[in-house]
Amino acid sequence: MSGVVQGVGFRWSAREAAGRLGVTGFARNRADATVEVEAEGEPGAVDEFVAWLHSGPPGARVTGVETREVETTGASGFDVG
Repeated sequence: MSGVVQGVGFRWSAREAAGRLGVTGFARNRADATVEVEAEGEPGAVDEFVAWLHSGPPGARVTGVETREVETTGASGFDVG
């Protein structure tokens, strides 16, 4: 995600949203001020999670979300790094 996505609780809110939806994976800040997220789960749940990422938590201002499919890792939770 790009925009105002660091310093606004984005990663922690993403973990909460992922938990509600049964999505696993991770969210981590990147040096270029973006947030990288990887998500696994049922297709409908992942779609709903991606929709949430387009707005994020209050205080965030998401200006871009880039998605691509990657191999699943079998993550058992949602890590914040």
